[in-house]
Amino acid sequence: EFIYSHNLTMDGREILFHIWDVPNSQQSEEGSSEEKRIQWADSFVLVYSICDRASFNILPLKIQFIKATKEGQNQEKVPIVIVGNKRDLHHQRVVSSEEGRLLALSLDCGFYEVSAAE
Repeated sequence: EFIYSHNLTMDGREILFHIWDVPNSQQSEEGSSEEKRIQWADSFVLVYSICDRASFNILPLKIQFIKATKEGQNQEKVPIVIVGNKRDLHHQRVVSSEEGRLLALSLDCGFYEVSAAE
């Protein structure tokens, strides 16, 4: 786990980002550890590899857990974006762009595909 900080000026306002980079675990975490991470954050970017079906398949449960934890408290919609990474490895793709878009649409999330390498 890492926490990165980044300053950005947008529309004349300075915005400070604290990004908590949490590695994915195939097993769902029990108890307060994952809930603390969720309570800490104001928004979420969930990244999967377009070359790894398992990383994509766990997203619905993660998103439902985030929404139950965050939205249950204050009734506000929590900003969540799904990001398919490794777009440059299209020849190894196992998750289509359409699948990513449909999942995001069904879960009321934003969607992007990117390449961290680019």
